[in-house]
Amino acid sequence: MSSSSFLPSRSSASQRRTAQTSDNPNTDGTHGPALEQAPTPKPIFQFVALGLIVFLGLLQFLPATHFRHPSDPFRTWVPFNSNTSLSKTRDSGDRNSGSISSISQDDGMVHIVSWVQCLDLRLLAVLVNSTLSGSRYPDLLHFHLFVPKGREDMVSFYKLKVLFPHSNLEFNGQEEVKTVIRTASTGVKYPVQNFEEIVPFVIASVHQSLSKFIYMSPSVIVKGRVEELIGIDLSNYPIAAADDCSERLNSYVNPDVLDAIQRSASQPWVSGKPYAVNSCMPDLGLLLIDARKLEKYILEAFLWWKKVINQRDRSIGRSPAIALALYDRYLKLSSSWLVTGSTSSVVNKSLAIRYDGPMTVCSEFGDGANMEPARGDLWKQHLPPLFYQMVGRALSYIITTV
Repeated sequence: MSSSSFLPSRSSASQRRTAQTSDNPNTDGTHGPALEQAPTPKPIFQFVALGLIVFLGLLQFLPATHFRHPSDPFRTWVPFNSNTSLSKTRDSGDRNSGSISSISQDDGMVHIVSWVQCLDLRLLAVLVNSTLSGSRYPDLLHFHLFVPKGREDMVSFYKLKVLFPHSNLEFNGQEEVKTVIRTASTGVKYPVQNFEEIVPFVIASVHQSLSKFIYMSPSVIVKGRVEELIGIDLSNYPIAAADDCSERLNSYVNPDVLDAIQRSASQPWVSGKPYAVNSCMPDLGLLLIDARKLEKYILEAFLWWKKVINQRDRSIGRSPAIALALYDRYLKLSSSWLVTGSTSSVVNKSLAIRYDGPMTVCSEFGDGANMEPARGDLWKQHLPPLFYQMVGRALSYIITTV
């Protein structure tokens, strides 16, 4: 009885499964319609797409027209040929910080020039490190270092570059500038031997890309922000320099001789009014120079004064010939930019201090070099910590034994 009632139930379940299978013919994947293939694009659209890719690729070869400076907190796009826009960007970021308000050249860099009579990497390391440390925008500083062998001395250059890997440094030779000076002084009674006093005013005639720059003696420790100098309005002056009133013009030139020269000479570089013989001497250790306003006869004027006042190249302190050639022709910088000694009573107020460490000094004829001992310890604060490792133990030994 029970078995007879069970069999129909199984039969009924089998029938239901059969019916479900027949109602869903796609479950075995053999009776359904085939999947449609993706439509093939028309050839014209393929050519348009290829042309667009090529066009976008060619755009990469066009010169850039704008940039965003990494020091700009607003990341503003600035045209490459717009110095004004960059200045506005700086000012909007910090109007009260004394930041860059005017950039000297089209590339937006602050160019710093130094002439090294005798190569001394320790001296240059202190100069570069102190200048970079005091600047708000170290990435905008570009150092043009004129050394005896120029770009041939790549070993020294790379040592310095390792110490300052992110700085803008370049070595330049001195012969072109020296040739210009030697040619101009041919036949002069006292030819130029000490090039350092005149090269700041001649460099731009050889390297014409330097239209406005800051000249620094290599023996300077910088505490101030040099970019503040580049924003100074020179008006009609080609040069700006601080006055050193510890030395006066009458310490080097006889007032009666100077008065006679002033009354009798007719050269354009001779002042039309009497000279103030007690005037301060310009400090040539740090200068702001706009070469576009510099008189073309500056070298001739220097050599002429050198002759008439009978100046020989010797260690006489400030150069009276340069002081007379620049007389009443330079803007006076703040006294804080006067290069002072590390033991001076105003050293705490000074933005530029004379290097007081050991120094390699060449003879004026370039036939030898001597090591002068240190006169203080301020230089040690500005020497990069890795200097001795980069330059070598030999120099370290020399420094510690002088």
